[in-house]
Parts: sequence; structure tokens; C-alpha cells
Amino acid sequence: METIAPARLIETLSRRYATKQFDAARKIPGDVWSTLEQAAILAPSSYGLQPWTFVVVTDSAVREKLRAVSWNQPQITDASHLVVFCAKSNLVRADVDRYIDRIARVRGVSRDALAGFRDMMLGTVEAPGADHLHWNQRQVYIALGFFLSAAAMLGVDACPMEGFDAARYNEILGLSSQGLSATVLAAAGYRSAGDPSASMKKVRFDASDVIKRV
Repeated sequence: METIAPARLIETLSRRYATKQFDAARKIPGDVWSTLEQAAILAPSSYGLQPWTFVVVTDSAVREKLRAVSWNQPQITDASHLVVFCAKSNLVRADVDRYIDRIARVRGVSRDALAGFRDMMLGTVEAPGADHLHWNQRQVYIALGFFLSAAAMLGVDACPMEGFDAARYNEILGLSSQGLSATVLAAAGYRSAGDPSASMKKVRFDASDVIKRV
């Protein structure tokens, strides 16, 4: 498998920034966008349960409504694509069984062979007082990180966003009725030549300040 050179990786990630102004006329090619979707799908999650749904919003009228409940931030409408990363509001036995069925089908094993793994997951999912929403939301942020990193490697600009009214998103997109909760956004496209944030030096603490070795 071909790998990226270490220096190239750092160069790519250093170029990435939270894009404030997108070129509204420039769209992400279909094959590139499909790759980004697959990158999000390939993100890890606890047990591999994937307690999320990624809502890709391309309808301009819907995006105008979402912008109004996102502090009127232009990225919502100007970016080529808008992704609403949603967490499942709850997890139940049926979610575990659906995942077990998927494993059995993909790996060609019997459900009986997966009984121990199933019981382990059920022990977590059905634990008294389990806060599924917050647990699932933490998994969603892992997928967001995968998406942002993949975008950078593909030369696509992106902006992670928490500045929005999640309850209104749930209402506008009909998420609550699907057992989903809007958690975080990612606008993706290509930076505008006039975005002043693009030329700002990236500010990070030195490795010695944030990495401890034991």
C-alpha cells in the first residue's frame, strides 16, 4: 500500500484551516465527494456500532433555512456541500442485532459465532442509566475528524461548525422523528481568494507543551 511521506502529511494538515469564506461558484467533483463520504463511513466507533447518520444537504432552499438558525454564517450556503453529523438519540437491542447481522454477512460467519460479542455490546447498551446520546455524540466527533483530515488530503477546504441551533436543525430536517440529533456540522468546498483567514499563520502550542511522555 502506498503511503504519504511524513513531511507531506504535515504540509497538508498545516494548509488546512477552518474556512470562513468559500468560493460559492466552485463545486466539489462527484468522485471527490464520494471519497469524502466513504472516509466518514470508515471512521472508527466504539464496538464498531457506528451510531450516526451523515445528512448531506444540497437543497439551496433548505440551506437558507439552516443558515438562519446558524447565526447567519455564510459557510452554510456558500460551501459546495454541507454535512450535518447526527448522533443516534438512543441505542437498543435492535441496533446491536442489525450490526451483528452485518458482520455475519460481510465476514461470512454465523450469528452463533458472534454471540459473545453481541452479549458484550448488549451489556453496554442496556446498562441501567446509560446515556446513549452523549456517548454517540462522542463517536460522531471521531467521524468529523476523519472527514476533515480526508478533505485536507484531497485538497478540499472545510469548516467544522458548532454555532447552530441543534433543536431547529432537528426540526427543519425532521431528525427527531428518525431518532437522530444534529451534533456538529462540516461545510466543505474551496476557499475564496478573499478569505483573510487563509493567509493567517496557524497557531498551535509547541509539542513540548501538549505531549507528555511516560
